[in-house]
Amino acid sequence: MIESLNQLDTALFLWLNGHFVPWFDPIMIWVTERNSWFPFYALLIGWLGYRFRWQAVPLVLTLAVAVALSDQTASTLLKPLTLRLRPCHVVALQPLIHPVLPCGGQYGFASSHAANAFALATGLWLLLGYQYRWLGWLFLWAALLAYSRIYVGAHYPLDVIAGAGIGVAMASLSVVLYRRISKKNKLFSIGLQPGRRAD
Repeated sequence: MIESLNQLDTALFLWLNGHFVPWFDPIMIWVTERNSWFPFYALLIGWLGYRFRWQAVPLVLTLAVAVALSDQTASTLLKPLTLRLRPCHVVALQPLIHPVLPCGGQYGFASSHAANAFALATGLWLLLGYQYRWLGWLFLWAALLAYSRIYVGAHYPLDVIAGAGIGVAMASLSVVLYRRISKKNKLFSIGLQPGRRAD
């Protein structure tokens, strides 16, 4: 069962990674680099601060906890536990892979890029999606970032799917904790309840 799943995962990876065009390489490099998104994160924090003033602090902390839990689960827990080599470190696959970036760390399950991106998207959606429906587009951003990890040869599809699941789970847990704290301390509440729209 596991071997069959691994073969299917490898075949899907080779198919996805093999569908590339040279002009798209620099775009995917930009998408997959963590530093590329720092201005976006700063803009997001600025928007939260402008919209919610001091009440943005617990929101940002909740998102930070979600991302930190996702990152540590994927990188610190699962990668050393599973010891699954990145496809670009598998000697038999190297001639078949489209090389875009240096391979990076040795192990790839699960993708911390996917985990972190989906943690942020899910956290924002659960916290504010009932007010700002456009936040749903962040899932498309997270999916693009996750796909970029396959494009550059750093992860199998199952790596990014598992990472996305971790991100969703950790964000859900973090938001549940936030809501429990906000019920006990009204200072942390952002005012509107799910189901109500902002004016």
